[in-house]
Amino acid sequence: MTWTETYDRARSQVDAAAGYYNHNIRVEVESGPVIVRIPIHGADVMDLRLWREEDLLPAIAPYVIQAPRLLFLNKDPAFQIHQFIPGDVLNDIAPRGTACPPHVPDDVARLLRQLADVPRDKLPPIPADWPADGDSAGFGRRLAGITQWIYDTFVDEYRPLFDRFGIPDDPLTALDRMWPTLTSRPFVCVHADVHRKNIIVDDGTSVFLDWELALWGDPVYDLAVHLHKMTYLPAEETVLLDHWQAAMPAEYLARWEPDLDGYLGHERIKSSIVDTIRYAQLFVAGGPYPYPEEDMIRSMAGKLNAARPRWGMTAPIGLDDVRAGFADWVASHRSHS
Repeated sequence: MTWTETYDRARSQVDAAAGYYNHNIRVEVESGPVIVRIPIHGADVMDLRLWREEDLLPAIAPYVIQAPRLLFLNKDPAFQIHQFIPGDVLNDIAPRGTACPPHVPDDVARLLRQLADVPRDKLPPIPADWPADGDSAGFGRRLAGITQWIYDTFVDEYRPLFDRFGIPDDPLTALDRMWPTLTSRPFVCVHADVHRKNIIVDDGTSVFLDWELALWGDPVYDLAVHLHKMTYLPAEETVLLDHWQAAMPAEYLARWEPDLDGYLGHERIKSSIVDTIRYAQLFVAGGPYPYPEEDMIRSMAGKLNAARPRWGMTAPIGLDDVRAGFADWVASHRSHS
């Protein structure tokens, strides 16, 4: 079977696992299973993008042992064939609110160290206007610029829901004074999307998937994204931070704690905006849901309550308020369809 035939077989399957940007379909070929990765056309871009995944994976392969290998790339139609990684998706065996296998925090720390060791000249090119190596403030502003663009793009349509959930008219202003305070540290390749659905665990090891959001930037940002999306139990987070400090060279650790808090502030504000939009779209469409509907309500309330202190808000939003907000949004939009 050729790779094109493999793609055709993948297209015929309806049980594809989908993220926000790609379908991932397991297909059996003569040599064993592979993953066919097909872009979702028309997906709303809600993240800063720098490289194409098919360019990055071969570049990091000699340095990062915990990533799948790219086996084949096709331009038209667009698809990739990835090495199949056996094991369990971490979220399936340890969803949010439960303990991860003990090896996971150490595996994450090891991954982040491996990424720091990838030479810049081995990575794909970056645009001329990308922040210079060590310009953490410029990198932070670049992140915030995309989040502001998302807000500006969707605010007119989603303003009633933003108002209902307490998202202010100027949600990024709270970060303006923080960016100049970020410490200059050497840039590295950052995955920027390590979470429970992107980790495969098997026999005491972890492999990290979905590299389409990788960036050239501050390693503390990678740590912040991971902590924000992973929602470790408190003891696990302590272990991860200890292992990360032990793994990373000294030049990456200067003033990492206040900078981590700053990047976490951005991620929490971004999630409150992006997930309000994404969850509302899913509820109106009636799925497919990444989690049970009630788990999504609970998750959305958690994201909003994590962001509210950054806006000077002390009172939390309740589950009933979030549930009612989405229910009213769905009712109003379905009545006009």
